[in-house]
This record gives sequence, structure tokens and C-alpha cells, in this order.
Amino acid sequence: MTFVVTESCIRCKFTDCVEVCPVDCFREGPNYLVIDPDECIDCALCEPECPAEAIRPEDDLSEAQKPFLALNAELSKKWPVITRNKGGLPDAEQWKGVPDKLQYLERDWKE
Repeated sequence: MTFVVTESCIRCKFTDCVEVCPVDCFREGPNYLVIDPDECIDCALCEPECPAEAIRPEDDLSEAQKPFLALNAELSKKWPVITRNKGGLPDAEQWKGVPDKLQYLERDWKE
């Protein structure tokens, strides 16, 4: 099993979760984080660290959240590893808890 970053992370990108990950499975995109399912060891350390409550165990995903398992797998192959807390995006608190944010996902990473 793996943990999955869901839609709640989009436009927030709080990075509190990455520092507690013992295997560096987080990947960073422009406005979203994902977990590489091939690297995740199911330690559950990241889940309580997320201020947006965006991280869920694969087995606990709702039907609406299930597509995020494939999205995490896809984007984790394209985006770079992130291992330190950079804080959230400047307007993260305004986006925290906002539903239906998939339309705002930015896929092209340019650091």
C-alpha cells in the first residue's frame, strides 16, 4: 500500500510532510506535491503533518479520490524529489479546504 496526495493539496502545497518522510518519496510540482508509490514504505508519518489533510492511505480513498492514485504515480515520474520544508504557497491558507481544485493543477515543472 502507498499513501496518496489528494486534491486538497492543489494550490496549497504545504511542505510540512516532506521533512518527516524517511525515504524521500515526495515529488514537487508547481502547485502540488505527489508521493511516488514505488518509494513509499507506508510509514504513515506524513499523513498527520499535512495542514490541508490532503494525504490519505490508498485503501482509504473515496471514489472521488481514487484517480489521484494514478495521478501521483504519473507525476512522480516527471517531478523532482523534495526533501525539505519550503512552506506553503503564498496564498495557501486561502485555498485550504476549497473543493474541486483539479482544474488548477499545473503539470509543467520549471524550477
